[in-house]
Formats: sequence, structure tokens, C-alpha cells
Amino acid sequence: MTGDFYDKLETRDSMTRNLTLQMELPKQIAHAKANTAAYAEILDQVDPSTITSIEALAALPVTRKSDLIERQSANRPFGGLASAPAGQMKRVYSSPGPIYEPEAEVEDYWRMGRALYAGGLRRGDLVHNTFSYHFTPAGFMFESGAHAIGCGVFAAGIGQTELQLAAIAELQPVAYAGTPSFLKILLQKATEIGSDTSSLKKALVSGEALPPSLRTELQGYGITVRQCYATADVGLIAYESDALDGLIVDENIVLELLTPGTGDPVADGAVGEIVVTSFSKAYPLVRFATGDLSRVLPGESSCGRTGVRIAGWMGRADQTTKVKGMFVHPEQVAEVVKRYPQIVKARLTVTSVDNADVMSLCCETDETGDQELIGKIAATVKDVCKLRGEVELVTVGELPDDGKVIDDVRSYE
Repeated sequence: MTGDFYDKLETRDSMTRNLTLQMELPKQIAHAKANTAAYAEILDQVDPSTITSIEALAALPVTRKSDLIERQSANRPFGGLASAPAGQMKRVYSSPGPIYEPEAEVEDYWRMGRALYAGGLRRGDLVHNTFSYHFTPAGFMFESGAHAIGCGVFAAGIGQTELQLAAIAELQPVAYAGTPSFLKILLQKATEIGSDTSSLKKALVSGEALPPSLRTELQGYGITVRQCYATADVGLIAYESDALDGLIVDENIVLELLTPGTGDPVADGAVGEIVVTSFSKAYPLVRFATGDLSRVLPGESSCGRTGVRIAGWMGRADQTTKVKGMFVHPEQVAEVVKRYPQIVKARLTVTSVDNADVMSLCCETDETGDQELIGKIAATVKDVCKLRGEVELVTVGELPDDGKVIDDVRSYE
């Protein structure tokens, strides 16, 4: 960690990167097969020594989030996909589904230090971390990365806007970690009440889209804003540098883009579903489909990093979406509907108003004027999805008959 780059891996030439992949990929496939019950089954007929390239990897089965839920329901907590039981892990987390994720006793387990360093954070910076420390691992993901590059962390967590601002004014952190929408809320509230946020000069944001208009608005407060893309399952996937020319794929994963719902690679430059093979020894996911869409950008970043670049998050391959950094699944909408026999059909629409996510559940029912029912459904939405949502009651037959349960109409231009 000297100069502009986190390590020498970021500036390797393509020949060195490919030779490393040829050596390490067969070892990781062999490790997954030998040390996890799930991959012993999934890769039963696979000779790991033959998996020496992305092309060879493409012949292996894809593991999806739905597979995790199914396997974990039959074999708690990790579905046979981890190399050690829960009691030997450092921490265990739960994401919506539910899906349980391990954290092994490994420094910077999710490899977030690379993204923070590219975002301009350096040893001695104090990071105001507003990612959640409750149930999901986001707070610890960013904290462990900050510690890896020598930063201190204020573990703020989510919510409590005025208390957060008081801490910022008193502790004078240099950097912010969290969703971009919450950073906007903090800065606007600080302006409103006259709280000092002038110490904040850097921000690494994630968990939701960062439209150019929102980045410009945040940088108007004197904060350099960079973004990264990570998941609880595989950790860091890609990150932004000062070049602002796409997101650079992390050096410790293999990324593929597939035609959604298949195991087939897309054509060069086409949009596809992001599928990741992790080199984690504790949780060695092979061809894990994230459900997110992106495309590979041609050439290399002008910042000097030579890895593959992607265009960033371009939506979901399925109807699952992210609202305020939290996944919302069609199954959760179905759970809300199931509790109310008055609802014939429902659709959850996600929009963005003034760069803030807004969620609205439109329900077909014969009781369109029932305000008490609206309140009850809204409370259930919050209980099931852990997010507030507006509720609208419409007459039966008003919603389109197109099979959509979640309609994300936000623009990411």
C-alpha cells in the first residue's frame, strides 16, 4: 500500500494475470470439491485440474441465491457450501431470504481495503461508517477493510440522523462509508440545523445506485465520492478509481457475464448477469450468480490499473431489487399479499424522487376506500421488507397481466 495502488496485482500485465489464473483456479475448484459437501456433489464429475481458464470454468454449473436458500433450509446454516461449521467462524450473518453468511478469521475477509484505498482513504483517516452492523455484514465489511489500510472507524450504523451529525461534528471524521442516499440526508439535515460536516472530504458509497446527478450534488459539499460493488456472499466485486471510467474488477475473484437464467457467456460488450467465482477458502462459491446486470468495458482504466472493468450496476436479472441498500424479493411481496385475503393481486413499484428511493405497493381489491386496510398493509410491508412503503388500493383488473411482481422504474442515467 504505497503510492496510487493498493498492491502490485492491480498493475499486472494480461499474461501474468492469465498465468496466475491458470495456476490458482484449479486449486480453488479442488478445494471447494474436497472441503464442502455441496460442491463435492455439484462438481462430482469435474476434474479440477482441467479448469484452467474462464472458458473451462463456463462448463461448470451456476449456483444461484435461490440455490443457497434451498440448500440452507435442508442443511443449516450454510447449506454445505462452507468449509467449516458455524462455531468455527468469526461471525455469522443473516440476509433476506433468509440466507446465512459466514465470516472467517481472516484479515479483511471481504477484501474491501482495495476499494477504500482506491477511494482515497489512507492510514490515519477516521471513517464514519453508516452501514448496518445488525444481522447483515455490511458494517463489518467496510470496517474490516478500513482496518486493513490503517484507518480508524466510528461504528455509527444506520438511522438516528441528528446523533450521527453530532458525532461527525465532534469527532471530525475525514471519510464517510454508507449509501449515497443517507449521505445526502445527513448533509441536508446538517445544513438545516447548522451542524458542522466540513471534516468530511472522502466518501466510499455502495448498496444502491449512484446516478451522476447525485454524485454531483454530494460533491458540491466538498466531498470526493467514489463507489464500489460488493455482496455479503463474495465480498468486493468491483470498485471505482479516480479515473471514473467504470468499476475495476477485484483481483481476487473471477467474473463472468452470462445471459440471464443460463450458464452461457454473453457476447463481448453485451449486458449480462454478473457471476462470480470466489477464491475464499472458507466460503468457496463457484460460479455464483448475483442477479445483478452489467457489461464489460473495452480496454484498461486510465488510472493505470489493468484489470477488467465493468460499467457498474445496470439493474437486476430477476425481479429482486435493492431499495435503500436492502434487497426486496418477490417472495416478500407474496408474503404481504398472503396475509390479506382482500388482495387479489399486487405489484411493488420502486421509483426515485429527488435521488431518494420510494417504494409503493399497488393492490387490487374490492375494498378500495378502506383507509384502515391501507394502514395495516403498510405496517405489514415494513414488517416483512424492513422498509417503509406507500400503499395504494385499486380496482380488480387494473394492474397489467404481465407477471410482474416488482417493477423497478428508476433511471440510472
